[in-house]
Amino acid sequence: MKYLVLSLMIYLSLGTFAIAADPAGKPAVAPVAAITQAPASAATRAIPAAVAKTPTAMPKKIQTNRMFTISMFLLIVAATGGIVVWASRKTKTASDYYAASGGISGMQNGWAIAGDFLSAATFLGITGLMALFGPDGFMYSVGIIISFLTVLLIIAEPCRNAGKYTLGDILAFRTSSKWVRGAASASAVVVSIFYLLGQMVGAGKLMQLLLGVPYKTSIIGVGTLIVVYVAFGGMKATTWVQIIKAALLIFTGVLLTGAMLWKTGFNPFQFFEEVASSKPIQDHVRAILKHPVVEPGFDYGQRFLELGLFFKNPLDQISLGLAWILGAAGLPHVLMRFFTVPNAKEARKSVVVSMFLIGIFLIMVSFLGFGTALYLTPQQVMAVDKGGNMAALMIAQYIGGGAGTIAGDLLLAFVCAVAFATILAVVSGLVLASSAAIAHDLYVNIIKDGKADQHTQIKVARVASFGVGIAAIVLGIACENLNIAQLVGLALAVTASANFPVILFALFWKRFNSAGIVTGLVVGTVFTIGVLMVSPNMTYPKKIAADAQKIVETLEKKQASGILLAEKDLKTLEKARADYAQNKDGTSLIGLDAPLFPLKNPGILSVPVGFFATIVATLLFRNRREEEMFDELYVRQTTGYGIETAIDH
Repeated sequence: MKYLVLSLMIYLSLGTFAIAADPAGKPAVAPVAAITQAPASAATRAIPAAVAKTPTAMPKKIQTNRMFTISMFLLIVAATGGIVVWASRKTKTASDYYAASGGISGMQNGWAIAGDFLSAATFLGITGLMALFGPDGFMYSVGIIISFLTVLLIIAEPCRNAGKYTLGDILAFRTSSKWVRGAASASAVVVSIFYLLGQMVGAGKLMQLLLGVPYKTSIIGVGTLIVVYVAFGGMKATTWVQIIKAALLIFTGVLLTGAMLWKTGFNPFQFFEEVASSKPIQDHVRAILKHPVVEPGFDYGQRFLELGLFFKNPLDQISLGLAWILGAAGLPHVLMRFFTVPNAKEARKSVVVSMFLIGIFLIMVSFLGFGTALYLTPQQVMAVDKGGNMAALMIAQYIGGGAGTIAGDLLLAFVCAVAFATILAVVSGLVLASSAAIAHDLYVNIIKDGKADQHTQIKVARVASFGVGIAAIVLGIACENLNIAQLVGLALAVTASANFPVILFALFWKRFNSAGIVTGLVVGTVFTIGVLMVSPNMTYPKKIAADAQKIVETLEKKQASGILLAEKDLKTLEKARADYAQNKDGTSLIGLDAPLFPLKNPGILSVPVGFFATIVATLLFRNRREEEMFDELYVRQTTGYGIETAIDH
């Protein structure tokens, strides 16, 4: 009966997409903005025939071949659905559901971790950021790699030896306080929801392109499908979906990057020279810098290859780097992965494997981003999606030969399907981490005092996954126009400020206690979110109006001097006047005229505050019993004594 219900729910999810995509049997065309044909310049030079045949004209809309896209989509869903059905038969206990009973090898777990990190934010978001802002997007790539050094050297082995299923297990090892479990559970859910937002936005955009369904319908359908996967498959299904997805993503990166670099004979110097000499890229940089009139002697092409277009304040780059380096080590869904391997040696091995795979892919993503700016122009990317999230898909179709060609449509459909598998895998891990925190920490250990039976634990975890899924759907709809890599960066700021300090002190500071844990988690999370609410990440209408007014004044001054404005400048002037009129009296979500905190990422402020609050609370409220428990924890995290034996399924 259980498998019949599972099959029916997957079928209903597919039906939602099919009905929304083709209510009257008409060809699906994604409802995206028009794309103007690029001028003949370095940015639109064709990729050689050996790689792809360049279309004679760029399409005004991104179009997908219905047969190809539906086939690829159904293949991905069928394959992952089969894994879920297989895994659900082997999920009998809470250990099976949360951690696959520790039966995953280090190599398998390494691929799965890579699948966790190579998310929609990495593939779609970073590609888009680099296509629009150049090297600033690369800061996200560097942060990911360096963060794994923190995981490898500090977190992986002790967590595997000291924990069981969740972050709460590690933090509560020395204390029986229910406040610790509650704070850990709340933190895991908040962080996972933040991280989920980026994936859900990517899912909505992808399905909008893949099947031509409205964004909201896409979010609802994808969210439903993912919740079904997690509720029935647990950790074993999530692991294998992540492994398959990581392999597909690496293959896709090699294919696209190799094809694009063929143009310059695999000469990166020539490639970046063409990027800098592209007229559309230069115009795009001029628009970012708000130079209505070209400044003599200013090299706009070179400026695109320099830092500071997105993170204009150098402190923003430092803040983002700090969030990445420390934040990855506190992500609940990453910590859970170390409980799936049989011992600490396999945990270390899994980190090394994942670092290698992620590093290779991020190098390829960098070339994809710059290549998209060169061959398709930033203007075309923004016309399709303001956040740049569709850049990787656009360059895939272009490399294949463009819209209407078999190779172009097939490659686009394949990349869309791989990106969809990426979102399935990552969101599955996040929903599983959230449901485990609610069921294991909150229900079993707080409400039931650890006395719930195996069947009840799994049942509660499945119900919790539905609740988390609903929250992800609602928030995903609300964040439609934000760049998904930026959203993930904000989630990491929360984990770096709240989770990482308490994990570090719980493992290595003898005097650390319950007061420090609860205070660190609460203050770190609340303070970080509070700073975000008064940062430039929020929309400030009066700031938009002020920028528009500057453009109006510059162009009107040019008109007054007797210079006839070009058609492009006239449109810019008209838009600036409209923006000013619309936003001159507005305020932010919390009523501010301008941000109180100047940086996009709060890590540089919130991380020290999180550490300080944790240390102060620990020193103020000393607990000698918890200090005495440290010796047992130290022996266990160092030797692995007392951990559960892995079960091979």
